[in-house]
Amino acid sequence: MYIVLIVFVVHWYLSLFCQTFFLHRYSAHKMFIMSKPWERFFYLLTYLSQGSSYLSPRAYAILHRMHHAFSDTEKDPHSPHHTKNVFTMMWETKNIYNAVLSRKRAIESQFERNYPEWRFIEKLGDSWLSRSGWALLYTAFYILAYIYLDMHWAFFFLLPVHFLMGPIHGAIVNWSGHKYGYQNFDNDDKSKNSLIFDFLMMGELFQNNHHKKPNSINFGSRWYEVDPTYPVIKMLNKLKIIEIRKKG
Repeated sequence: MYIVLIVFVVHWYLSLFCQTFFLHRYSAHKMFIMSKPWERFFYLLTYLSQGSSYLSPRAYAILHRMHHAFSDTEKDPHSPHHTKNVFTMMWETKNIYNAVLSRKRAIESQFERNYPEWRFIEKLGDSWLSRSGWALLYTAFYILAYIYLDMHWAFFFLLPVHFLMGPIHGAIVNWSGHKYGYQNFDNDDKSKNSLIFDFLMMGELFQNNHHKKPNSINFGSRWYEVDPTYPVIKMLNKLKIIEIRKKG
């Protein structure tokens, strides 16, 4: 049983790290730079960690830039204040994401630029063959754990989270981060900081801080606000895997 919990936690946080580090802070904001081989490494790691719920760095970057430009207005691709509930928000976001991904939606030039792209992984990650294969792999692991590792049947309810890991992370951040918590800054939107130690989403729930300082690598602003991804970025910078961009 403990092995199943460990696998779930590892999948949750590895996928979440790739989302906040590679998709959000690198692809969308270019807070740091990295060599092409390291970019390909993190691109592949994002595919492997998100699996059946793989999100395109290009489409993610475009939607996130739109979110900042139109935060909590009707043009925001994922505001909780223009949808009935979290499920309708996720569905509308999916539709916009797919239109951007398939290049069927016209994109303003300020959003359609300066993002990483690897066509092979893009096509692979978005294919139903890949998504189905990952889903079957997760399911096979739980079946084997149920048969051989004395796993309780209730753990099968974790499977949908594995299947939709990337969108679930996004839904938590976009819903909670613009609905619940406190504000350090008046950003002319409804962004909130939901936690003071964001262990759950690795800093992503400091939405109010992030909307005030969108290019700051530390999503925490007050001394008591802890962004767990920030020290990882600092370590990777010291190891020369990435280079934090100097503020101009």
